[in-house]
Amino acid sequence: MSSSNYVMDMWQKVSPLPGGKFLISQVISRKAPYFKTVGATIEELRPNYARVSMKKRRAVQNHIGTVHVIAICNLLEMAMGVCAEASIPKHLRWIPKGMSVDYTAKAGSDITGVAEINPADWKPGDLDVKVTATDTNGTPVVVGVIKLWISEKK
Repeated sequence: MSSSNYVMDMWQKVSPLPGGKFLISQVISRKAPYFKTVGATIEELRPNYARVSMKKRRAVQNHIGTVHVIAICNLLEMAMGVCAEASIPKHLRWIPKGMSVDYTAKAGSDITGVAEINPADWKPGDLDVKVTATDTNGTPVVVGVIKLWISEKK
């Protein structure tokens, strides 16, 4: 059941175990410690797709009691990062280049973030990763694109 990279291998081995998704999420958050601030859990991961969730709690709320958009952006960046790591061809590498998001509704509940990559776009140059955050009713609260720079490994 081995796949093409260590992230997918780890996901396939650990996620089915009790607490496995939480454990993998903690490992990813140790690799990129800022992700730990939103307390996200990777819910689903497959090549070119990741779904990550976070609870609405005081630490991620703004002054009006909704989930702060910067926390949501952090969640979406985590979804993009794990998606990219699980999907990138072995001869390529990536680095984030920019993020453009629109706030489309108040985020008054737990939030789910999804990152999706078109598999045909894995080539050197700019790659746009579509990201969407939804509330518990499925209403999009943030939609956008995270731009990656893709280059050949040396």
